[in-house]
Order: sequence, then C-alpha cells, then structure tokens
Amino acid sequence: MSASPKQPSIKQQRAAAREAKLAEFRAKEARRKRVRTIGIASGIVAVIGLLVTAIVLTPKPASYSKGGTGAEIDGVETFDNGAGHVAGTVDYPQTPPAGGEHNQVWLNCGVYEQPVPSENAVHSMEHGAIWVTYDPERVSGDELATLKSKLPSSYVVLSPFEGLDTPIALSGWNAQLKLDDAADPRISEFFEEYWQSQNVPEPGALCTGAFDAPGKVS
Repeated sequence: MSASPKQPSIKQQRAAAREAKLAEFRAKEARRKRVRTIGIASGIVAVIGLLVTAIVLTPKPASYSKGGTGAEIDGVETFDNGAGHVAGTVDYPQTPPAGGEHNQVWLNCGVYEQPVPSENAVHSMEHGAIWVTYDPERVSGDELATLKSKLPSSYVVLSPFEGLDTPIALSGWNAQLKLDDAADPRISEFFEEYWQSQNVPEPGALCTGAFDAPGKVS
C-alpha cells in the first residue's frame, strides 16, 4: 500500500496563498497600466486631432505685397491732405479721414469693437496702415466675418465708425474706397496698392507700441 502524499505545512500553505494573492495583484496592476496607457494614447490622439482641426479651421490672415505700384482701382478717390502733429480734435475734410494733421501718438493697429479716435488712426495711416471702417448697423455677423477675412496680420485698423455714409470704407493715406459689400474684390485690390505704401509720409514706421483705444480685441 502506497504512502499518502505529504500535506503541505500550514507555513507552506500561507506562503502559497501569499504568492497567489501577489500574482493576482500583479495581474490587476498590469491590466490597469494597459488601460491607462490606452487612455493616455487616446487622449493624446484626441488633443492632436483638436489642434489640427483648430489650425485647419482658424482663418489665416490675408497676404499682400507692400503697395505703391500705381494701379488704378475703380471707385478710389485720392486727396491732397497734408501732415503734422496737433493737439486736440481735427475737423477732417473726408469722412472717415484719409490723411491730414493728427495726434502725435499713433493708434496701435488691430481690430476694435468700438469707434477709435480719428486723430490717432490717421497717424497710423501716416505709417502705411489701412484704416477699415464700417457701419455696425449694416455690417455684422457673416458680413463682418467676411470683411475680417480680407485683413492682413499687421498695418491695419478695423473699427466701427459713427456717421459713416457707406457700409464699408477703406482709407489709406490720401486714398479712399467706399463699398457696399464685404465680398467686393476691390478690397484686396486696395490693399495690394495702398497697404504699407512707400508713398506715405513715414513709410515703415511702427504700427504698434503706442496707444490702444478702448474696444481693442486683437
């Protein structure tokens, strides 16, 4: 008659139980790490997707060459305003102004949601900026978004203008174009001819680092 197998001691049984629990714990930890890794990877992919979508969907500023080629644009009026620094308000012959005496501090270029002081904006135009003004009662929503899409990233001021006799007006130094529609192709033509023109009193002077009027959003 064969001898019955020797039963493990209590100490051995406890050691085996500890080993089993440890193996179970390690298995659970490995599963949790896999889940975390998958979650992190999915999160990274999602973030990259959002960034790519944002980059693709964010409108890019329009690109123009520095103007001054002498091209003729239908509807553009030209003037012979002088320059010079003055204090206080100025009674401009054009509405909106297209040059003339102005404040000694220029307006920082950018997009404004409130009317800006003409005397400061004219100084920016003296540096080669284009001042784009609009009647907020006639230009808003998609129409305003279309207008913004035509703007370059620098040397431009966009603002509403009180008492404007046209939906949109583009003003460079001694040149102005009044328009009814933000989709008008002459907007791009005007920028190509007058944006950062060498025919302004102070070509290449700064359009930043001076005065932010109230309502500046970008």
